[in-house]
Amino acid sequence: MEQPLIFCIDDDEQVLRAIVRDLKSQYRKDYKIISTTTVNEALDSLLELKNKGETIAMFISDQRMPVMEGVDFLEKAMQFYPEARRVLLTAYSDTDAAIKAINSVQLDYYLVKPWGPPEEKLYPVIDELLDDWQHIYHPDFRGIKVVGYQFSQQSHAVKDFLAGNLIPYQWLDIQTAGDANRLLELNNLSQKELPVVFFEDGSYLVTPTIMEIAGKVGLNPHVKHDVYDVVIIGAGPAGLAAGVYGASEGLKTLLIERRAPGGQAGTSSRIENYLGFPTGISGQALAGRAYVQALKFGAHLAIPLEARALHCGNDPIEIELSDGRKVPTRTVVIASGAQYRRADIESLDKYEGRGVYYWASPVEAKLCKDEHAMLVGGGNSAGQAAVFLASHAAEVHILVRGAGLEATMSRYLIDRLRSLPNVRLHTHAQITAMEGGGWLSTVRYKERELGDQCVAVPMRHVFLFIGAAPNTDWLRSCNVETDNKGFILTGYDAHHSCTERADYTLETSVPGVFAIGDVRSGSTKRVAAAVGEGAAVVAQIHAFLANLPVTPA
Repeated sequence: MEQPLIFCIDDDEQVLRAIVRDLKSQYRKDYKIISTTTVNEALDSLLELKNKGETIAMFISDQRMPVMEGVDFLEKAMQFYPEARRVLLTAYSDTDAAIKAINSVQLDYYLVKPWGPPEEKLYPVIDELLDDWQHIYHPDFRGIKVVGYQFSQQSHAVKDFLAGNLIPYQWLDIQTAGDANRLLELNNLSQKELPVVFFEDGSYLVTPTIMEIAGKVGLNPHVKHDVYDVVIIGAGPAGLAAGVYGASEGLKTLLIERRAPGGQAGTSSRIENYLGFPTGISGQALAGRAYVQALKFGAHLAIPLEARALHCGNDPIEIELSDGRKVPTRTVVIASGAQYRRADIESLDKYEGRGVYYWASPVEAKLCKDEHAMLVGGGNSAGQAAVFLASHAAEVHILVRGAGLEATMSRYLIDRLRSLPNVRLHTHAQITAMEGGGWLSTVRYKERELGDQCVAVPMRHVFLFIGAAPNTDWLRSCNVETDNKGFILTGYDAHHSCTERADYTLETSVPGVFAIGDVRSGSTKRVAAAVGEGAAVVAQIHAFLANLPVTPA
């Protein structure tokens, strides 16, 4: 834990050295002593220290200073650290001013110079004040702070990005957290500029883009090779597995991910049917381990970047990125996964990120604490989300169009949901409309057993898990064959032959371009299957590279 600070200011350098010397002699094990002779420097440093999340336990200020009297400085310091103890250094002739300051700035004590011997006149006073401060001391969060509105698309996007990339942060809701307004006021910011992200170095970004945040936290990607052996698009379980096995076997490997490691699986609260984890593991934890493993073997990861086009007619193949850069590579693995379909619901756009969500991570679960939530969908992802939300929400309502869950959900999840007293299943049901002001407040839905009438219920949290659509729009620049739903064809379906390229079961219709995981037509939508394909594709890449003609030096 970082040491709290004792902040000393006196324009007399000799006096300042003396007080700092005595304080360090007694308190350096538990407190960090900092000092300055300049009032303006002190005031500037207070803002920086506050933004960094530093804690000041005590101010010790001289009364007679040329730019500003000590009482006035302590009054300004209270705006930054109202709980810090305040001590004034005075001469005998200034004791009247010190006594008045006890009321005006809630002065805790005044010391008459000189204060020696410190064992009798200084340390007993400081000991008592610090002991009193420790009883009310709550360490400030050291790290990234996000100030914003709970029901804000931009605020939610920032929190989702940080949480998905396992970057610790503190959320300060402008409507409930007192520190949120104080930070804005101290930095001359208004609520119209939210969200604001404060960083550990004391700097901040106003209404930042995800790319700007990525740059501040060290995620800005750099392309390190002239030509990669393999570029993997998507860092879900399949892509991460391909990255781990490719890099570990000596391939120059790059993974490109537009949001965070783990893909859809990364948003799962607990995966209980993955081999080797009998008690389950969260998708985020599994993705985090794979991410570190890929880095360990030398893979390069570019987050957050999005592939915009695949130029497969070039030699080597080129991946065009959303920022305009082009990355040359000898092979490509498409592991861009699938995204949840958007429902045909009136006003859905208005409430996305403001009450409507497409996954249930801890970020969303906190919003639902002790409130009602509605979840639409009957697959395994929906079941895992419902189980997780039930541990936070007062009640979870599951809406499915069919007669039940048996045809689409694993038995262990069905049994788990039935055992939860605060989960209610609505069959033959669907949402018809959403209503609210700045955020979702009411949901209208139909349910067969209730007849044709539309039921309106107060609801601020809706989660949509209604099937998946492949992330393949960016492939239009390359003739990669897909099925009638847009999923990529591989192997026999792509080659239309049992003999030609028979060993390349994961290769698409374009030589050197492979597809794995949920984006592949006919794939098994399970984490273990995706990881298996990620490992298998590396063997096929090795075979492909070995058969390429040797380019003369």
